[in-house]
Amino acid sequence: MKKVKSGLEILMVLVFCITSCNSVKKEKNEKEDVEAKIDSIKFSYQDITGIGKDSLYNRRDNSDIIKVGDTHYVWYTRMISPETAGYWGTIWYATSKDEGYTWKEQGMALGLGEEGKFDNHSVFTPNILAYEGKYYLYYTGVKPTPGNANNEFENNSTNDITAIGLAVADSPDGPFVRVENNPVLEVSNVASDFDSFRIDDVSMLVKDDKVWLFYKGRSVIHGKSGPSKTQMSVAYADSPEGPFEKHDGPLLDKSHEVLIWAKDDGVASLASINKTINFAADGVSFSVIQDSLINIPRAPGLYRPHLENGNPKTEIPGWGISLKGGKGSVYLARFESNR
Repeated sequence: MKKVKSGLEILMVLVFCITSCNSVKKEKNEKEDVEAKIDSIKFSYQDITGIGKDSLYNRRDNSDIIKVGDTHYVWYTRMISPETAGYWGTIWYATSKDEGYTWKEQGMALGLGEEGKFDNHSVFTPNILAYEGKYYLYYTGVKPTPGNANNEFENNSTNDITAIGLAVADSPDGPFVRVENNPVLEVSNVASDFDSFRIDDVSMLVKDDKVWLFYKGRSVIHGKSGPSKTQMSVAYADSPEGPFEKHDGPLLDKSHEVLIWAKDDGVASLASINKTINFAADGVSFSVIQDSLINIPRAPGLYRPHLENGNPKTEIPGWGISLKGGKGSVYLARFESNR
């Protein structure tokens, strides 16, 4: 005969269930809080010597960093103070033997192009790729404004177009020699395209037996509002010198500064305008994996081992160099991330 439980027994069972459920819920919440803390990307900054604050020169828009032997290398745009815009710069480089805290400026890596060439007013926003024993220095070039009576650069929003150039060396210390087919990537001749006015800020990757050239673009139809509407895309080639074939359209909105890196056989990217980390398993179909980032690095370059020494599949150590400063004074600083 089935025994009927007393009211006290039922109450004790309910108390046990509630206590047990609350305990499980608490453990779950604590686990989620820990995971959230682990997943949260935070940035910290350190002053550096050699290419940091300087009364004579401004430096900005550095490359990603590679290591050759026991030495780290970085390339960047340098301007005479108080000029802060890269549109009036040349490309210099520096080396470090203590993981980016102390740098020694080694000299100019690339000067202006010849008269009449696409890059004879300024060369800026460099990036690097070590590939099969050679060093490929990609950069943005601009020439004086077409039609300007004084042969000057106006930095207008109509016909001051840019292009991507390439110089190659047998050593990271140069000399870097421009390739014959410069520029290796140009703006679209279709006004409505996202990259019909400016292309800039290259970041390189070797993936699926192809050389991937990520870049940002601005459309001529956006005029002065173009910087806030910058988008990222990619072009592909069989070799570092091209020819490069553009992907059909942009990949990522609100990506004014291009920072990409290899992750889990795919590609991750920092979209600077909307402050998000994005990921694409196939390298092109990006989706947000973390948003609402704070204190993000400006115009950053990462130490990326997969740009060097045969392009190994190695996790990035999580440090780099980025832009600091503002009106009248810009300089480079070191940053770290907790992931």
